[in-house]
Amino acid sequence: MSIKNDFLEYDIDAAGIATITINQVNEPTNLFSFDFINTYTDIAQKAIADGEVKGVVVTSGRRMFMAGGDLRLLANPNMDAEVFLNGVLQIHHKIRAIETGEKPFVAAINGVALGGGMELCLTCHHRIAINSHKIKLGFPESKVGLLPGGGGTAKAPYLMGIQNALMYLLRGTEARPPKALKDGLIDDLAESEEELLQKAKQWILDNPNPVQPWDNKKHKIPGGAFWTPIGVQTIIGAVGNVTKMTHGNYPAQQYILKVVHDGLQIPIDRALEIEARYFTKAVMSKEAKNIIRTGFLGIQSAKKGKARPQGIPNYNVKKVGILGAGMMGAGIAYVSAKAGMDVVLKDVSVEKAEFGKSYSKKILDKAISKNRSTPEKAEALLSRIQTTDDPNAIADCDYIVEAVFEDPNLKDKVTKETEAVLGHDRIYGTNTSTIPITELARSSNRPENFIGIHFFSPVDKMPLVEIIVGEKTSDKAIAATVDYTLAIKKIPIVVNDKRGFFTSRCFSTFCSEGSFLMEEGVNPIMLENIARKIGMPVGPLAVTDEVSLSLGMHVFESFPEEMRTDDAKRFYTIEKKLVDIGREGRKNGKGFYDYPENGKKKLWSGLKDLFPVKKDIYSEEIISKRLLHRQALESYRCLDEGVLRSVADGDLGSVLAWGFPIYTGGALSYIDYVGMQQFISDCEDFQQRFEGGERWIIPESLKALAKEGKSIHDFSTSY
Repeated sequence: MSIKNDFLEYDIDAAGIATITINQVNEPTNLFSFDFINTYTDIAQKAIADGEVKGVVVTSGRRMFMAGGDLRLLANPNMDAEVFLNGVLQIHHKIRAIETGEKPFVAAINGVALGGGMELCLTCHHRIAINSHKIKLGFPESKVGLLPGGGGTAKAPYLMGIQNALMYLLRGTEARPPKALKDGLIDDLAESEEELLQKAKQWILDNPNPVQPWDNKKHKIPGGAFWTPIGVQTIIGAVGNVTKMTHGNYPAQQYILKVVHDGLQIPIDRALEIEARYFTKAVMSKEAKNIIRTGFLGIQSAKKGKARPQGIPNYNVKKVGILGAGMMGAGIAYVSAKAGMDVVLKDVSVEKAEFGKSYSKKILDKAISKNRSTPEKAEALLSRIQTTDDPNAIADCDYIVEAVFEDPNLKDKVTKETEAVLGHDRIYGTNTSTIPITELARSSNRPENFIGIHFFSPVDKMPLVEIIVGEKTSDKAIAATVDYTLAIKKIPIVVNDKRGFFTSRCFSTFCSEGSFLMEEGVNPIMLENIARKIGMPVGPLAVTDEVSLSLGMHVFESFPEEMRTDDAKRFYTIEKKLVDIGREGRKNGKGFYDYPENGKKKLWSGLKDLFPVKKDIYSEEIISKRLLHRQALESYRCLDEGVLRSVADGDLGSVLAWGFPIYTGGALSYIDYVGMQQFISDCEDFQQRFEGGERWIIPESLKALAKEGKSIHDFSTSY
């Protein structure tokens, strides 16, 4: 008997062993979905009912075993909760029929198995994976605001023990096969596909009557059952750690704890029902929908070149010229060479260029020490970086990234020097965080090929690149810059030109609003803690130190007089108070914080003298809202003014560039998260209550959206 459909292939060999080969021909990869699992369980039941079949091997016909659940389905905002829950319960019922069907099923894992893919493997009685560093196994659902809902949350502790299971479930751990074997997630390894199938079939022959651990009354949970001292301590510790890490912003982690806590004390079928109900709650939560929309679908869309103008031939960058070998230029050189490009790293001296190249060597040495690279691979990468002080060395480069200091006069000089030798049809990208591209393009005799390309530091770790379109920038330049950005494995958003663009302009409001709150009397310790509690990576004072107070002053001083708003002047004055006494930020070891050489940073005790604390001046809610509302409002202004081209770009940029809390969906989706009417009401209240109320003025277009009961995602240029 042989079956082949859009989801899988089914065959039986001469020894009576059936093989289900998952091959979803209409999808880019194998996905766990209602349609798939219904097809799979129907075929599995045929195998169980067939007296000639001794057991079933489950494997994949694709490069990946199974990538996970179909997040496109789970992102559907109109999904009916009761219908969805019933669908999940039916899946559990069908899977349990396979587990208790008295025929052995073996998962022959020949590729990545994550999320629903790993849960499919758990439905089998035995799991064998190819021992390859390319394979990852685990449950990453918590990273997108979900929990494993196909049995993984309830079953994992039986295999791995409570502590190991919680590490995988709460953190979304993705393990290589040897670690997964050690942790109990899989049962065996194979060194080749041939050995994998041999071992799978042999296990079936040797184990004709298998029983799952959760159905075996004699099974002992590794490390101790729930009511053992270790089990209780583990759960209590996990509750404390989850509360500390998530501050209640990510409900999925709380749901995981509840499923494990409740599920280990009752029969597995009841535990799976509990899992299904919490999984449904997670799927229906606004946090999960936000994370999936921005953190998964938004990123995937950007990686596919959504921002690229259509109809423009691909621009292949084989050789890139980088002007300026400081920290930014050095990082750009590394990621470009890592992508296989030849790099010319130029500075005013070869010595400075070589120092910039040494940044790549430090990264590679660290990778070698952790067995993530080899000396041969490192040497090959370094050989692609040519250092020079000669402008002529960049003459044959396909793409230029200018990364010199934020000084228009210096950039003017470098642009003219470079264009004198560069091919006329080559693209020139300037890395700047605030200076308008149209202004810098006046130095160019080919403004149509001149574009902004804003990297974030450290370049080797930060995923976003903000591409800025000047007044005369051509579609060819945009397409070429998107192509280059994707080639170096970065995520692009394209924005229109205005001082500060999108990311720097909106990120600065987090820093300034934090400073204003401190100036008004909020305890700096309380301020920094609340910022982290609402989901920002660090507090506004700490991140201002990282950027450098003196740099912030320099940016303000570069503004034309008409752009020096009262808010900007106020922030400048606060920074100047510290810079005038030698506290410039982390770069010189003292700013809002002190940075001892052999200790942790701590807030400078002298802040209370410069900015006296007023006890209980504002509630935690007011402080939280001022920090997040301010960023969201400025982001909306960027959308309203046409700096941002879409809500999706604003959300993605805010999350990836400066760490706006992902559970909100991003700085623009945050308005919906709070509720548009509530957001407007809060801002109008702040406008009346606090100094410099002009910064809280709501654009008329946002009021119009709210009046019509619209979502921020309904924004169009008609508003």
